[in-house]
Amino acid sequence: MFGLFKKKSKLDKLQDEYKKLLEEAYKLSKTNRQESDKRQVEAQALLDQIDVLQKSA
Repeated sequence: MFGLFKKKSKLDKLQDEYKKLLEEAYKLSKTNRQESDKRQVEAQALLDQIDVLQKSA
């Protein structure tokens, strides 16, 4: 309850987006391999940003 009004940090937002992209890529891998690969590339770019933020913190 105390975290109810707490704003997410940029790192938390990026991690949530990363997880969402990986889930989409997994679902698309069953039907559309090209779109799945695109989501994987986007997720990798987000992972790189997450690594930079973690190293600077």
